[in-house]
Amino acid sequence: MEALSDGVFAFAATLLVLDLALHPPGTPLEQVLNAWPSYLAYVISFLTIGAAWLGHTALTDRLDRTDPLLLRINLLVLLVIAFLPFPTKLVAGALHHEGSERVFVTMYGLTLVAIRVLGFGLDAYARHERLNAPSQNSQEDPDETRELLPVLGGYAIAIAIGLAVPIAAVTIYFALAVYMILFGEIRRRYLLARRASGATGPNH
Repeated sequence: MEALSDGVFAFAATLLVLDLALHPPGTPLEQVLNAWPSYLAYVISFLTIGAAWLGHTALTDRLDRTDPLLLRINLLVLLVIAFLPFPTKLVAGALHHEGSERVFVTMYGLTLVAIRVLGFGLDAYARHERLNAPSQNSQEDPDETRELLPVLGGYAIAIAIGLAVPIAAVTIYFALAVYMILFGEIRRRYLLARRASGATGPNH
């Protein structure tokens, strides 16, 4: 499970860079600057795949065993991860063409939501079925749903805004990707520390 998953994550992340290209006319500098939608879409998708991979790696580190349903949920996660380079390419091209950008940005947002929801579902199923190692079952991360809801709320807002102002939605997607990479783990550690301090606090 881990080997196949890591391979798909790596392959999807690598495919993203293949869509970076310069398009004439214009001077070399103008072509580089005009390709900014491709750079932005690449960074968002790479960070999103990276965040999903970090969560998936944490999950497989905790696992003691798997079952058939967990493997099938995992395949759904990998299906969407492998699909992400396609809407990434569409968004990169659409930001230069107003006629199609609303459709493609919405499609992109829904793909990002699917990655997050399926990743959460995979982890939730493993916890529910006690597939984690015994030492991990007693140390579950707190407030998993609370970690998911702000991100899903951000995606919902971005998708709605994207129907009117697509570039604003893409900006929100970027902010959410940065949040998941940089601040998600910080918040998780803070919640764990707070729970630990509450459990070992002085008794009166």
